[in-house]
Amino acid sequence: MSAADLDQLCINTIRFLAVDAVQKANSGHPGMPMGAAAMAYTLWTRHLKHNPRNPKWVDRDRFILSAGHGSMLLYALLHLTGYDLPLEQIKQFRQWGSLTPGHPESHLTPGVEVTTGPLGQGFANGVGMAVAERALAERFNTPDHTVVDHHIYAIVSDGDLEEGVASEAASYAGTQRLGKLIYLYDDNGISIEGDTDVTFRENVGMRFRAYGWHVIGPIDGNDVEAVDAAIREGKAETERPPLIICRTTIGYGSPNKANTAGVHGSPLGPEEVRLTKQAMGWPLEPDFYIPEEALAHFRKAVDRGAAQEAAWQKRFDAYRAAFPEKAAEFERMMSGELPEGWDAAIPAFTPEDGPVATRVAGGRVLNGIFENLPDLIGGSADLAPSTKTWLDKSGRFGWEKGGHNLQFGVREHAMGSIAVGIAHHGGLIPFTSTFLVFSDYMRPPIRLASLSRQRVVFVFTHDSIAIGEDGPTHQPVEHLAALRAVPGLWVFRPADATETAEAWRQALLRRDGPSVLALTRQKLPVLDRSKLAPAEGVARGAYVLRDTDGTPDLILIGTGSEVHLVLEAADVLAGEGIQARVVSMPCWELFDEQPQSYRDSVLLPEVPARLAVEAGVRMGWHRYVGDRGAVIGLDRFGASAPGKVVMEKFGFNVENVVAQAKGLLAGERV
Repeated sequence: MSAADLDQLCINTIRFLAVDAVQKANSGHPGMPMGAAAMAYTLWTRHLKHNPRNPKWVDRDRFILSAGHGSMLLYALLHLTGYDLPLEQIKQFRQWGSLTPGHPESHLTPGVEVTTGPLGQGFANGVGMAVAERALAERFNTPDHTVVDHHIYAIVSDGDLEEGVASEAASYAGTQRLGKLIYLYDDNGISIEGDTDVTFRENVGMRFRAYGWHVIGPIDGNDVEAVDAAIREGKAETERPPLIICRTTIGYGSPNKANTAGVHGSPLGPEEVRLTKQAMGWPLEPDFYIPEEALAHFRKAVDRGAAQEAAWQKRFDAYRAAFPEKAAEFERMMSGELPEGWDAAIPAFTPEDGPVATRVAGGRVLNGIFENLPDLIGGSADLAPSTKTWLDKSGRFGWEKGGHNLQFGVREHAMGSIAVGIAHHGGLIPFTSTFLVFSDYMRPPIRLASLSRQRVVFVFTHDSIAIGEDGPTHQPVEHLAALRAVPGLWVFRPADATETAEAWRQALLRRDGPSVLALTRQKLPVLDRSKLAPAEGVARGAYVLRDTDGTPDLILIGTGSEVHLVLEAADVLAGEGIQARVVSMPCWELFDEQPQSYRDSVLLPEVPARLAVEAGVRMGWHRYVGDRGAVIGLDRFGASAPGKVVMEKFGFNVENVVAQAKGLLAGERV
């Protein structure tokens, strides 16, 4: 068999594994794998540096299928090249409990680098991976030793390029000259609704040249040699990220459905499967047929990958001999473990320091942590002076070697997605920052960070209507509730500087998911811990900040700046003979994880009179206050006025808390 014939046999093996899997499931997207099989085959067999028997080898190339709806393309490649994804899993595509879900999930399937499907996210994740590769290379490579040197590849679709997040990420990547990023654009001209001419007529090549990318093509995406040459050209470009425009035919080989929307998101159907196999000279039986010659060719990846990793290991051993401390640090960072004493420089705060905004405290804590944790990398959406997230002892990434300050520009969506990509890459712990109201722009990557269990710290400041004059467009009211609705996301709203330090500590100790820190613009007193419970209670989500002698008459619960309000109200109530326990509840999710016995010790079942106070929508609070409790919240938008006035007008004042507490005890409801 000639080399060209073997190439074609392997490409068709990919195609028909996808066709059969989608048909058996009676669900999925066969067209994209059929059209993109040739370029994917070329990349995986001629260029991709990976070891199927060690999917987590640290210097592997990363491959992202941003067009995650075409997941069977990736699953076919993983099985054929020898990853731990048996053929039985291909046959169970999209079924309960399988390792082949409808869209790729990184925590589930060996060899899947990032969780993709929502279009544009994988594109932006890849940019984050390229950031991580460069940052680690700058930190650890030396003139004589290269231990970090790999590319980030992705197959991206029309849909990816239409999503706004891809535009943000592409602009950032071009500005930062991330040359290790090589994307193959599956330009098939078809979307779910039909020909993309009705929605997407721009000149993609000119657009990406304007972003600062190195554009190659258009080329024939079915021409293995043309794709090979294009990838070689892309790898030779050391600065501008290459975009290879590959003209393909969706549903390639299908006599009646190729180049139509009908093959995008639906199985071919039994008759069209038969006609397609006949047209392509493929056996009608059995389904999931894999020719021996094709499998043997694909499985060369196992020995090739082992040799590539062994060669790297030899280089790393020489590096370790020359730089033992740097080698140990590299291994630790890639493992995700925190170093001993990482939190030793977190500052302590006392009431004598005077009032301090938790955003300011957060900045001090962040810089204290960075003293002993070089894993941190991150920045803001052009808001570092406001969010206080600048790393004072580091430079600007991309402009100063070794810089850990990422200047994302006004690109909140891409910022979140890039951070998720950094986390997926490994070796670094990313953080982002902007105003809480703009978490709306970041919900997709926050959700995917949680779904894929990535350690990302999302810092949001200006956390309530107390920001004042900017008015309701910038005053978050529903945002805490929206973030708390994301499964697996820890949302911290600390009451003072000391709780802020503890929130940062918990966010970094966590390795199985992301965290949010919601911080104030306004100054808050540092709570006097000599008279109150220690802030270590943050680790349990909620704790008794100040208790009463004996069983309390009611429980006051607060978060963030409102904790101070309920403390003052408790003092007034005590003067009137009403005993109120004060609970700080900085993180609902951590509290919910505690044993029932602990939760009952904080929110005493025998005390049904409970009043929660938070400057946001009341949604969700009734699970803690119960049927006989109440909530002082804000189920409307805010208003433009000085912050203290806004809070006062909306009832976030001592008088109203006291009045509502008394009313609750009298059987009245807020």
